[in-house]
Amino acid sequence: MGPLRARVEKGRLVLDEPTTLPEGTVVDLVADDEGDDLTNEERRALNEALSTSWRSAEAGSLQPASRILDELRRQR
Repeated sequence: MGPLRARVEKGRLVLDEPTTLPEGTVVDLVADDEGDDLTNEERRALNEALSTSWRSAEAGSLQPASRILDELRRQR
């Protein structure tokens, strides 16, 4: 089952989604603002790192994840 969508009416959550759950099932709804805590500077740095990584992958400069993880573990 995927996320459920509800709207607020008169201070109450109103959910109108079909379900196959049995009657009386308790469902936990979690508020999600769909955002993150990144500053503009952090977001720019992230986007730059992702772009650099993508260009590297397109150029064929790839390594197995296991090798990268091993290297990171050795650096600790």
